[in-house]
Amino acid sequence: MSSTPSPLKHPGALHRSDAAYRIRFVTAASLFDGHDAAINIIRRLLQASGAEVIHLGHNRSVAEIVDAAVQEDVQGIAVSSYQGGHTEFFSYMIDMLRQRQRPDIRVFGGGGGVIVDEEIEALHHYGVCRIYSPGDGQHLGLQGMIDDMLERADFYPAEQPSETIEGLSHPDGAQLARVLTEIENGTVSEFLMRQIRAAVTRRKDRAPVLGVTGTGGSGKSSLTDELILRLRMDFGDALRIAVLAVDPTRRKTGGALLGDRIRMNAIDGNRVFFRSFATRGAGGEVPEQFDDLVAACRCAGFDLVIVETPGIGQGDAGITSRVDASLYVMTPEFGAASQLEKIEMLDYADVVAINKSDRKGAKDALRDVRKQVQRNRGAFSQTPDEMPVYTTMAARFNDAGVTELYQALKVPLTAHGLAPGPGLLGEARTASQGSQSLPGERERYLSEIAGAVRRYHECVNELENLARRRQHLRTSISLLKTEGQPTESLEALADEAEEVLGKDVLAQIEGFDALRAQYREGNLEAAGCDPAQTQGLSYTSLSGTRIPRVSLPRYHDAGDRLRWQLLENVPGSFPFTAGVFPLKRDNEDPTRMFAGEGDAARTNQRFRLLSTESKAKRLSTAFDSVTLYGADPALDPDIYGKVGTSGVSIATLDDMKTLYEGFDLCDPATSVSMTINGPAPTVLAFFLNTAIDQQVDKFRDERSRDPSAEEMATMRCFALENVRGTVQADILKEDQGQNTCLFSTDFSLRMMGDIQQYFIDNRVRNFYSVSISGYHIAEAGANPITQLALTLANGFTYLESYLARGMAVDDFAPNLSFFFSNGMDPEYTVLGRVARRIWAITLRERYGASLRSQKLKYHIQTSGRSLHAQEMSFNDIRTTLQALIAVYDNCNSLHTNAHDEAFTTPSKESVRRALAIQLIINREWGLARNENPNQGSFIIEELTDLVEQAVLSEFDRLAERGGVLGAMETGYQRGKIQEESLYYETRKHDGSYPIIGVNTFLNDDDSGETKVELARGTESEKQGQLERLEQFQRRHQDAAEPALEAVKDAALRGENVFYPLMDAVRVCSLGQLTQAFFEVGGKYRRGM
Repeated sequence: MSSTPSPLKHPGALHRSDAAYRIRFVTAASLFDGHDAAINIIRRLLQASGAEVIHLGHNRSVAEIVDAAVQEDVQGIAVSSYQGGHTEFFSYMIDMLRQRQRPDIRVFGGGGGVIVDEEIEALHHYGVCRIYSPGDGQHLGLQGMIDDMLERADFYPAEQPSETIEGLSHPDGAQLARVLTEIENGTVSEFLMRQIRAAVTRRKDRAPVLGVTGTGGSGKSSLTDELILRLRMDFGDALRIAVLAVDPTRRKTGGALLGDRIRMNAIDGNRVFFRSFATRGAGGEVPEQFDDLVAACRCAGFDLVIVETPGIGQGDAGITSRVDASLYVMTPEFGAASQLEKIEMLDYADVVAINKSDRKGAKDALRDVRKQVQRNRGAFSQTPDEMPVYTTMAARFNDAGVTELYQALKVPLTAHGLAPGPGLLGEARTASQGSQSLPGERERYLSEIAGAVRRYHECVNELENLARRRQHLRTSISLLKTEGQPTESLEALADEAEEVLGKDVLAQIEGFDALRAQYREGNLEAAGCDPAQTQGLSYTSLSGTRIPRVSLPRYHDAGDRLRWQLLENVPGSFPFTAGVFPLKRDNEDPTRMFAGEGDAARTNQRFRLLSTESKAKRLSTAFDSVTLYGADPALDPDIYGKVGTSGVSIATLDDMKTLYEGFDLCDPATSVSMTINGPAPTVLAFFLNTAIDQQVDKFRDERSRDPSAEEMATMRCFALENVRGTVQADILKEDQGQNTCLFSTDFSLRMMGDIQQYFIDNRVRNFYSVSISGYHIAEAGANPITQLALTLANGFTYLESYLARGMAVDDFAPNLSFFFSNGMDPEYTVLGRVARRIWAITLRERYGASLRSQKLKYHIQTSGRSLHAQEMSFNDIRTTLQALIAVYDNCNSLHTNAHDEAFTTPSKESVRRALAIQLIINREWGLARNENPNQGSFIIEELTDLVEQAVLSEFDRLAERGGVLGAMETGYQRGKIQEESLYYETRKHDGSYPIIGVNTFLNDDDSGETKVELARGTESEKQGQLERLEQFQRRHQDAAEPALEAVKDAALRGENVFYPLMDAVRVCSLGQLTQAFFEVGGKYRRGM
């Protein structure tokens, strides 16, 4: 009779919570891929359908995914892959599963339209269970795909029971994983369990068990990871550690999110074994088979077993009787001090950690908890300060509180059998504990900003009424004087109104007719425009109609006029609702087209193609995913396949010089945009050095000699002061949306501040130190209001962070720019208007900034989310409409997506068509010659007010969560974006949200679809890049190590890292510098 337990028979329905085995999945986004919106939807639906899901998040290598799949003993792997290199990635995964003796694990994948039919067929033939295409989603629906996955993965991996403990201690953990599966599901043989118990009894040393428990959301997983890191450092990586992480089963569905593994950065290699479990209806916070699970780990030869339980309530302390030492994790927000009397773990825990100690009330919490522990233990002979209660910040790299906690935990663990070890942790270099990115007292900044904008509107309403009242009074006075009637009382009232209005407002009211006349008469200088403009303030159509470039309202009511001036105004005037410049530049379209494919030489040729028709060279660079994640090209298949695909590969300063060869980076007509975030400091240093070296090369060509030290300094200053463009560098939106975060958030923010301080010191005034991006938030699934609200909130967070470092607002605000996506929803029409108005009002009213700082400049890219793989030719229609509203809204620059970007790097022909969209709008579309066509529209005005109110309400919600950084800790932004993404995808798949050619107006005849050539990095480009990297590193091998040490020393001492980084990039590759930053800044900790 088979020992196989009963499976879950019907994935789409409610399941018995006591079913004997669950289908388990590992879910992840592929290596160097931050597009995790889709896989997050999949893992949610898998959970809701009864599966246990170990979610790894974004940017996972084949080795990481396979290691997890083997240790977790799953039936299925689901991976999203949007960044190219998918053929190599999935093939490598199949090879590795076969190598690890787990070919039975079903591999599923998807990548929107990026993985084309021919590649899908080849991968299926190679062994991938199924790659889902957009067509599959169309025919099956979301739940249909989930049911298909569950049906294909419905088998019990331990059907052949284990009979011996042989292989249990193997470093790969495969046999241990299988035995744990059998124990968990009740299919382990009694014969095997007797062997395990006997082996544990025979062990001379006894592996202690540390139990980690605490309240939900207290940061147990992060703290556990930090403790593992310190254990590995302290023992020289000699310890073998087993981690058993337990999460609750959802009683309603039987599914579970096993969410601890995603938080772990310190479990790489074969010294740490990690296994996730679900409670599956167990009465306590640990599985019923807990003791047998621990015994199996001890039998496998581990030196320490760490058990992390689910979040517990006040009365739970069951873990303490099952472990040798226990750690209770809580946060400062436990309520009144009397609530501490109800927490049972304070009676039993060996050590208590108050995590997230940067929050308000942490000092009071430390005092109250210590006193409570003292009372509980009756330890009145000791002071409260001697109680084992510690404040920690697991989110901060190398936190001193966590290290102190570790040393305290080591005492009971050593007493229960853990070897003392060499104590190497004390020899490790530690970083100075700098101040927080944002002081705790400033966490209500978004609420203050929302209040300032609302007060401005209230003031406008009052001034509008006063202006109208004054006008009526003056009209009445004039009429009475004509009739010879007394006017003294009315004049007193009019004078009172004028006194309240003030001279400036009165001047605005009285000057309105003159302003309108100036624009009508074409007086450029009087209208605040550049007299050098050749087009004037109007143009004449073919029909002979004079079309004004700026149109003013025909209001006669003084209140209406004043309201328009205070909330709208002409382009170039506060609050800049209609635009930040009086007029667009002559003969310069806002066109900014991206290029990035293969190696630097090929992308350089694409730049030349895109800029041939324009005097202004606007070079926007798209990097391949290897570069985006700060890595060097390598031969590993999951890396190699992505080199030069979906972007250009840049690994060294030499690559950057080749990329921009032939373009004068200090020419006022040249502007460079670099879309890169995690490794942005290093890539920016590449770029600035390239600009400097161009000047040096020019000097050598002209003078036939090397420059002197003084001449070199002069050229350096000139280059830094004249280089134009932007680097994205927005680390906040990366955490919230499409994720290319590399380093700990705190370290990344500090690096951004270092860059800005460098810009201030060196008068870099024409280059944006950050492009605060909503585009990637929108691409992850956010609706337009969420995109705008989160992006502006991020912008104000940078502003507050830089102010906290002592910078003056007018020194850095002009270096901030924004980047939005335009989609099909109505709110996109007013995105720029609302952003400009909120920013200008806030900067003037709340921060007292100058006029230049008040001007919000932003780039628009048409929506990638509305590029569909079905009926691709329709994408150009959507892009045209999105581009049109961007031009009407006076965006500062615009990128129009090519129709085939739905699944490949666009071809020359499709890029030409995308560029033509802009050219036709700007040069043929007559109404676009007018530069404020949105003003005066009732619906535009109403939408502007509605969206602005919604944004301010979102500011309030963020403020309630401690501002942007506080909300990020709880995953608020990511959760909100995922919910909106799921809502969109659900409506798209059920047809309630019509998308032409995708879910309605379908073409039954596929023959009309145009064959698109796939653009990928070529074999010769990949090999060439590897060879150049090797030559660069060999050439600079002697200088690289001292340069890396200088960078690390600056980081550890809390100095400005960007100064030594500018020197280091001359001799170090991108990957070398990324690794150095990992060592001193910590790795980013993934979240759901």
